[in-house]
Amino acid sequence: MKINIKSIQATEPGHSVVYITGKATVPSFLSLSAREKKYVLSRLKENEDYIFINSYSKCTYLVPIDAKPEEYRVIEEIRKKASRLRQLIRSNSHRELVIASDKPVKGAELAFAEGFILSAYSFSRYRTVSPKKNEGVYPSELLLYNVNDKHGINWLRSVAEAVYLTRDLINEPPNKLNSVALAREIRKMSQSAGFSFEQLNRNKIEALKMGGLLAVNRGSVDPPVFCILEWKPGNEVNSKPIVLIGKGVIYDTGGINIKTGDYMGQMKADMAGAATVAGIFYVIAKNKLPVHLVGLIPVTDNRPGGNAYVQGDIITMYNGTTVEVGNTDAEGRLILADALAYAGKYSPELIITIATLTGSASMTFGNIATAVMGNAPEAVFSELTEAGNAVYERIATLPFWEEYGELLKSDIADIKNTGGREAGAITAGKFLEFFTEYPLVHLDIAGTGILKKDDSYRIKEGPGTGLRLIAEFLRRYSSGKNKKKRNG
Repeated sequence: MKINIKSIQATEPGHSVVYITGKATVPSFLSLSAREKKYVLSRLKENEDYIFINSYSKCTYLVPIDAKPEEYRVIEEIRKKASRLRQLIRSNSHRELVIASDKPVKGAELAFAEGFILSAYSFSRYRTVSPKKNEGVYPSELLLYNVNDKHGINWLRSVAEAVYLTRDLINEPPNKLNSVALAREIRKMSQSAGFSFEQLNRNKIEALKMGGLLAVNRGSVDPPVFCILEWKPGNEVNSKPIVLIGKGVIYDTGGINIKTGDYMGQMKADMAGAATVAGIFYVIAKNKLPVHLVGLIPVTDNRPGGNAYVQGDIITMYNGTTVEVGNTDAEGRLILADALAYAGKYSPELIITIATLTGSASMTFGNIATAVMGNAPEAVFSELTEAGNAVYERIATLPFWEEYGELLKSDIADIKNTGGREAGAITAGKFLEFFTEYPLVHLDIAGTGILKKDDSYRIKEGPGTGLRLIAEFLRRYSSGKNKKKRNG
């Protein structure tokens, strides 16, 4: 979807305007009548969520905000107000919409545009009945008044495009998007954005002896795929790459340990980590950030086919480690483990995994925070926290003590793929740690990456959680911010 957003230095008489204000004043450029100004001033004192003026030739939407809390919370409230105003604005069928403010916080206009665009997403390509009027439509152009931030506008545009592409992938039904089709869509994204793409098919995966990916795939009629993405612009700030790894389980039945009841209802979104990694690469390449990135995406579905792997199997992984299968529904960590071991060939500075991995993370934090853990330097987690606050994809760090890893000991293999019900999110992370010698950050988006209902501008099913967080983290990283602190 093309995002039309640009800066303007003057408004025209017929322009409809959203005006974000932290003051009880009405600027002259809104061109309101004396009666309308009086009405606005009276309503501003009433702590209204928004004030709407229909002047027939144009519409004016005033959005009062309280700039007293932390700035990132004010920015988030602006995004949410944009989401709440979306239906009213769309019902008025504007061709163009001006977004302006009295600068109560830095980036107010961009924040409103972001919340508005992200909340306008809909997935209706398979509907044969005509959609309702204006569904999925917003003004053809968003005009940011007196916003002289070309980089910020370009960043917003590319992030919004990437979120839409990522949501499309997550929302595709499994009978339309198998492993090969997902790889094909990621290749298209690479061609559009300019990052490199390589696809390893079954023969190569078998030659590499990626036992985790092959085992999970045994119950499927579709072949496994291993995608390798890279962005190396030539002026990168890092001498060693950052590797992003996304879980690409197209559909997760649980395998022989089959899921029951509602637990299977949203499992088409179990490849949200894979889609998110592709979306991050799209943003970074579109903005030509000076950072060397490698992306690894193992892809399969997990089904109870005739030759499916079973509880009690012993699997030999890519790095030679033997794994006792304690539960076939703990499949995501098996395919990620092969990718983690493969990442060692790049001698990475940092590895970040992102996956809808455990129900434990969802039960612990719900859809409010992403569970994060790992052995990377504390400065990395601090920067992730700052980036998460900035985009309001907040993280909650779990302990990563060695005692949790002891729960994965096996009597007949090097390690088990499950550690019991207790501390399930952490033991999953410790399983991943076993397969790499490099600094690791693991994001479990099981609670935040699959939503049962809309959460403001975060759309139900697959909102694309993690994309804006990691993209913002990499933007700050590539600028050199906190580099001295990060390197100790």
